[in-house]
Amino acid sequence: MAEPTSPPRQPSSDNLPVIIVGAGLAGLVAAFELSERNVPTLLLDQENTENLGGQAFWSLGGLFCVNSAEQRRMGIKDSRELAMRDWFGSARFDREKEDFWPRKWAEAFVNFATDELESYVKARGLGFLFNVGWAERGDGRADGHGNSVPRFHLTWGTGPEVVRVFADPVLEAEKKGIVEFKFRHVVDKLLVDETTGRAIGVRGRVLEAETSPRGVKSSRTAVGEFELFGSAVLVSSGGIGGNIEKVKAAWPVDRLGPTVPKNFVIGVPAHVDGRMLDISESAGANVINRDRMWHYTEGLQNWNPIWPKHGIRVLPAPSSLWLDATGKRLPPFLYPGSDTLGTLKYICSTGYDYTWFITDQTIIAREFALSGSEQNPDITNKSIWQLLTQRVFGSKGTVPVQNFVKYGEDFVVKDNLEDLVKGMNELVEKTGGVALDLDKVREVIETRDGQFDNTYSKDAQAMLIHNARTYWPDRRSRVAPPHKLLDTQKNGPLMAVRMNLLTRKTLGGIETNLSSQVMRADGTTFPGLYAAGEVAGFGGGGVHGFSSLEGTFLGGCIFSGRAAGRAMADEVLGAAVNTTKP
Repeated sequence: MAEPTSPPRQPSSDNLPVIIVGAGLAGLVAAFELSERNVPTLLLDQENTENLGGQAFWSLGGLFCVNSAEQRRMGIKDSRELAMRDWFGSARFDREKEDFWPRKWAEAFVNFATDELESYVKARGLGFLFNVGWAERGDGRADGHGNSVPRFHLTWGTGPEVVRVFADPVLEAEKKGIVEFKFRHVVDKLLVDETTGRAIGVRGRVLEAETSPRGVKSSRTAVGEFELFGSAVLVSSGGIGGNIEKVKAAWPVDRLGPTVPKNFVIGVPAHVDGRMLDISESAGANVINRDRMWHYTEGLQNWNPIWPKHGIRVLPAPSSLWLDATGKRLPPFLYPGSDTLGTLKYICSTGYDYTWFITDQTIIAREFALSGSEQNPDITNKSIWQLLTQRVFGSKGTVPVQNFVKYGEDFVVKDNLEDLVKGMNELVEKTGGVALDLDKVREVIETRDGQFDNTYSKDAQAMLIHNARTYWPDRRSRVAPPHKLLDTQKNGPLMAVRMNLLTRKTLGGIETNLSSQVMRADGTTFPGLYAAGEVAGFGGGGVHGFSSLEGTFLGGCIFSGRAAGRAMADEVLGAAVNTTKP
């Protein structure tokens, strides 16, 4: 419990705004819902105005929808029942107490993704790319991890468009005096009424003004203090992905051991620091499932970084040959784009924190997509011409991919295997790692290539590639025709890409009920306090369980932010808060 506030009692709630801590996507969605009902709202954020929308702006804009119009147009047969089975097979909820609300959120989210998400965002003006992507293709088991069908709906306009469709109406509400923003305000404490136990406001520091571009690490020099009171408080401040020390402290060595990885590239800006998790916990909020995180295994060091140790994720299709640091092929079903958490566990077991893709120009051009709105200017800028010429009909890949091949320090490009392995060894000699044996690498590649003389095979990766190409959008523009890697005359040059571990998402967080009301450790609700987005594990304190199906992070921010906004509006306006249905 927090220390008594000064003053210790809540002032009259008449005309007090709802306070939202964090102006990312979840906060914006909540503010949108509140503004629709004319509820006064105050949004605080520690960054400047350039960072409105938070991490969502940098995203690829993927949303997990079930039985959508786009899926039906592609001939995909999806259903609530199939998606629910996939979700729970991936989540693997196994904690009786800590998974009570996450289980309920998981069921509610799949229902939302089936019944409402598509219409909800399209009503705001959001559009999807015509084809549906297939992320997390699975661990090879019908009842295990992964998407049985493509469900990754890519926003036409990527992350900035997802932010825009909620930010625009909130900014209009600001002009009407319903919404107010206070940027460069960092919260240090939640104020709690000593008599009622209700969250009544926040206290913190005003940081010096900054004009730095979005994502750039900003100053933490304070120039003042503030204390603000509200009718309710929403925490929507994001996770811990930008704070390496917090990531390492929460690392589950029992599941992803035997040791904590030493090196990461960082997939989110430095301000994604996880401070509000500890601040909320010290006030009495229950924080659960801290050991559940979602970090990627295909991280590149950004050759043109925006924030410290800036990493970019490769979103791979299944054709590259994946070797661990010692040159061994990763076991089934740890293939590109299949099972992120399973792959992460294997990599950690090797004692190294990097792996290798062995690939070629044909595969790079088709199968290397990069995460991030800035890495996909064709889709972000809604350029059909660039989309067609670079992705569908191009032979070199998108311009950002070409730039990584040319400038990225993780890439080795050679015309033959001997020079390729030599270049790989020179790279790890500089940065630390293990030298590879040419003959052993050649044997692994030739064994793989021997499975591509026919259209059928005993090799699970070859079967995965052939299966992927039965989905016609993948065959047309996403998955390269099956071929031998050492056939450099047709598909060269050869390429090796060092893949680093990349921090990204917090899957655990503040426990909430289905109205995004914060729970205390004794199972009671925390009056006046709400949490949404990544800080709440995208709902409930961990809606994903152990693993994500992708497209669910933005969707989780939208769903939990909507639930919070509607519940706070009900509370402020005197309606009964529904804790059983978001």
